[in-house]
Amino acid sequence: MTHSLPLRDDVVALFPGQGSLSGGAGEAWRDSAHWYLVDKISTAADVDVAYLLLEASDEEVLRTDRAQIATFTLSLVGYHELLDRGVRPRFLLGHSLGEFSALVASGLMSVDDGARLIAVRGAAMAEAAEEIEGTMVALMGGDEAARANLDGLNDAWVANVNGHAQIVLSGTRGGVDYVLANHRELGWRRATPLAVGGAFHSPLMARAQAALDAALASVTWGETDHVVIANVDGQAHSDATQWRSLLSRQLTSPVEFLAATLALPSTVTTSVEMPPAGVLTGLTKRIRDFDRQVSPATPLDIQEMNP
Repeated sequence: MTHSLPLRDDVVALFPGQGSLSGGAGEAWRDSAHWYLVDKISTAADVDVAYLLLEASDEEVLRTDRAQIATFTLSLVGYHELLDRGVRPRFLLGHSLGEFSALVASGLMSVDDGARLIAVRGAAMAEAAEEIEGTMVALMGGDEAARANLDGLNDAWVANVNGHAQIVLSGTRGGVDYVLANHRELGWRRATPLAVGGAFHSPLMARAQAALDAALASVTWGETDHVVIANVDGQAHSDATQWRSLLSRQLTSPVEFLAATLALPSTVTTSVEMPPAGVLTGLTKRIRDFDRQVSPATPLDIQEMNP
């Protein structure tokens, strides 16, 4: 995605993962001038994204293979609205699926390739989840000792490091049930089961890697002057060969969102979260200080934003 706007060193665009989505999330955005992306992505992914964003129930749209393409599409509609407002962030940061959205926004990946990859990724992850039942649990209120207690658990692995005291684990049903029953002994004040379709970002997703790797091999990569920070290592990467590996590894590796957010330089004083917005704004404000954080619920929220 190329654009003539100057880059803003003070702004980061945040791209959410599939957990931010709910039924009817596209309704507030259907009159956007960039709603055409819904048809474009529907064709590339062979999915009726308009139906998912406008008509599908929560239960329908939250299925992994549907939620990913719907979230990706809505985020890009919002990002184009942001560009129309005259704001082009230098820094782009996605959470899990949102990393693909960020790469398309950066121009490193085309919209069509991004849609195709996400269709493959979502289907492969859903298939892996059906073969081995898994789930996830969010842990809150732990310290470094509590974090260390999570290493070496049986059938449970750190999936997301979302903050200084917020960790998400993935695992088998038995592995997660053990953590739920013993979270206080492990040093965590609260444990909340997550309504997800599998044990994402864990070794249980390994069988999805072959399909994603095959799709990644055929991507035509571009160039970018944006800074895109990776989930796997919390560092910026611009080399296509690196991103091919990073996106593959992300399936089975933790999302290091804490490290990625802390990698933003002090020049970044504003965050703008792409739709469906809210979750990442809540996470980032607990990690570092911003002068302003914007979570637009409609295109009008972006149009009225003070650039």
